[in-house]
Amino acid sequence: MSFDIIETWLAKNPEAVGCKRDGQSIFRELALFQDYHGLPAFKQALVDFMAEIRGNKVSFEPNNIVLTAGATSANETLMFCLAEHGDAFLLPTPYYPGFDRDLKWRTGVQIVPIHCTSSNCFRITASAIEEAYQQAQKKNLTVKGILITNPSNPLGTTMTRPELNLLINFITDKQIHLISDEIYSGTVFNSPSFISIMEALKDMNMEKNNRVHIVYSLSKDLGLPGFRVGAIYSNDPTVVSAAVKMSSFGLVSSQTQYLLSVMLSDKKFRNHYIVENQNRLLKRQRKLVSGLEKSGIRCLESNAGLFCWVDMRHLLSSDTFEAEMELWERIIYHVKLNISPGSSCHCNEPGWFRVCFANMSEDALELAMQRLKSFVGSIKKHNHQESEKSRKESHIRKWFFRLSFQSFNEQDQL
Repeated sequence: MSFDIIETWLAKNPEAVGCKRDGQSIFRELALFQDYHGLPAFKQALVDFMAEIRGNKVSFEPNNIVLTAGATSANETLMFCLAEHGDAFLLPTPYYPGFDRDLKWRTGVQIVPIHCTSSNCFRITASAIEEAYQQAQKKNLTVKGILITNPSNPLGTTMTRPELNLLINFITDKQIHLISDEIYSGTVFNSPSFISIMEALKDMNMEKNNRVHIVYSLSKDLGLPGFRVGAIYSNDPTVVSAAVKMSSFGLVSSQTQYLLSVMLSDKKFRNHYIVENQNRLLKRQRKLVSGLEKSGIRCLESNAGLFCWVDMRHLLSSDTFEAEMELWERIIYHVKLNISPGSSCHCNEPGWFRVCFANMSEDALELAMQRLKSFVGSIKKHNHQESEKSRKESHIRKWFFRLSFQSFNEQDQL
């Protein structure tokens, strides 16, 4: 959605693209093996960018960051570092479907859901965390930590300070770890403002806590998933050391690091991009919400992310996940819109869907809204016809019953 801003910068900075510095080629320098720790210039530029997104309320130490090939690699690496095969991590629902792959497939780690519900807008509660922890213990699973996404994918919401404080107190009490996946931190386009787990720790005088770790990437905030740039931030030197060794299985290329180090060191570009991208996200989100409302569909109130958590429970034929999948298949195959069913995100309430709004043109979004409105209209028409049919059948049954009853009485009198 904001590629034009990046493309404008690239056009004005051909040296960064052409592997040059001060007019001199540095191709050979970049083409050879680099230190697994990453280019110092890039790590400094990255932590500065992370701090700016968080309003410079917190700062990050470059030596505490480990570069990985995207957030996928970062999350898996942390699982290998913090848990053994068969151990468990608690995750609030609904959560990103890819975690079932990223956290479990190769590590053998188990996911135990912290069930959150629409009754409180899917906020985390103390009772829900404790229930998940007890559930894991009943299964003889050793809980090694909690993993959260803040801002949330798929909810598009930021966590409140009470939620973050609750999590910090819980992991401190249980002596387990907390991973805060903050890859959408730069997409917060409306109030309330984003509170990083590092800011919450700082306010509790616990900023050096070595049981809290952050996952970050440039896939969402800069829209560069193809560049495969992710990072782990931890105050635990043992975790950093182990993660650096494991990063050899998924390094970020030297030319990518160099290009982005130049780009993110440009403060004017950084400031302009962050503000303009958030303004565009707000405009696009409002367009989606407005379009859905015209179709009689509500969304969970959101302030971040590239998607909305959409309530289509009233369109289900029944309150079941089978009905949810039936509706999803109709939207996919007949309406030709690609949305994610809530069950794929482990939501325990059928009828919720994740709908993206930032990965298409405005014209495409407008067309999507038109198709969805037409589809919902057809469902309402069908339901009305079925209701009329049912009403008529009921009327006929009542009439037939009265007639039969009258005939029976007449025969009885005879």
